[in-house]
Amino acid sequence: MHNFLDFEKPIAELEGKIEELRHLSDDGEINIAEEVEKLQGKVDRLLRQTYGKLSAWQKTQVARHPDRPHFGDYIAALVEDFTPLSGDRLFAEDKAIVGGLGRFRGYSVVVIGHEKGSDINSRVTHNFGMARPEGYRKAQRLMRTAARFGLPVITLVDTAGAYPGVGAEERGQAEAIARSIEVCLDVEVPLLSVIIGEGGSGGAIALAAANRIFMLEHSIYSVISPEGCASILWRSSEQAQEAAEALRLTAQDLHRLGVIDEIIPEPLGGAHRGGESTITAVGDKLEEGIRELLRQSGPHLKQRRREKFLEMGQKGLG
Repeated sequence: MHNFLDFEKPIAELEGKIEELRHLSDDGEINIAEEVEKLQGKVDRLLRQTYGKLSAWQKTQVARHPDRPHFGDYIAALVEDFTPLSGDRLFAEDKAIVGGLGRFRGYSVVVIGHEKGSDINSRVTHNFGMARPEGYRKAQRLMRTAARFGLPVITLVDTAGAYPGVGAEERGQAEAIARSIEVCLDVEVPLLSVIIGEGGSGGAIALAAANRIFMLEHSIYSVISPEGCASILWRSSEQAQEAAEALRLTAQDLHRLGVIDEIIPEPLGGAHRGGESTITAVGDKLEEGIRELLRQSGPHLKQRRREKFLEMGQKGLG
């Protein structure tokens, strides 16, 4: 059974009825298959109506859905011979950011991304995808390794933000994020990033200052979470819905503003209802991007990446 969001209650009721019917035996008085087909048609129509007009806050809920594919799911489906590389060579291993070498559809690549975890134990292990400084320093090390060997870099972003704990601040969280952005802008290899769920604050852009930035249809990308914004502006997280609208954090808003390059469609009802097709769509877009970027020289890739972000700033000031 799905984990249903608040606005999905009518859909949950219909799907509950479908499950009940499927557990009934067909005694001839009622055609179970026919009834299930009718109800499924209603579910599909309701999903289309609901997901066709999601608010920014509802998209935030979808982006955070626990059943959306995680970094590990993408690695398992898209990357062969993945070899994780651990540690920042300075302090420790951070499990919120996972990275390593592998083969993606015939290309040798370095893949780096946030892993939130899929159950209580793994979420605690991966600190809910909120990285400490050593996670970002590990990412820097891996990107430099990719540059040394001429390997494209793929980053998959899914974090509420960098970990805000005292220890992380003591070890230079802000510097680690800034340095990670600097390395992203500096490497002379193709760099592609996909926002697969939440793209929160500097913790996201530390891995997403890329040549090509893609977002899944119902993902979000923002300088701060709606709750955090509401807490600052209204002294209460209860205004999170209003903050979500004001932040322009949806893929559609950001594509219109020129912050991202393309939106990757999700299956009807969101990525949590069609993980395999979502992962395939992401893989297709990444393959297309790598093929295009590999035709360009390293210095040109670096120059265009820097110009891309300077143009964003100029548009914002304008």
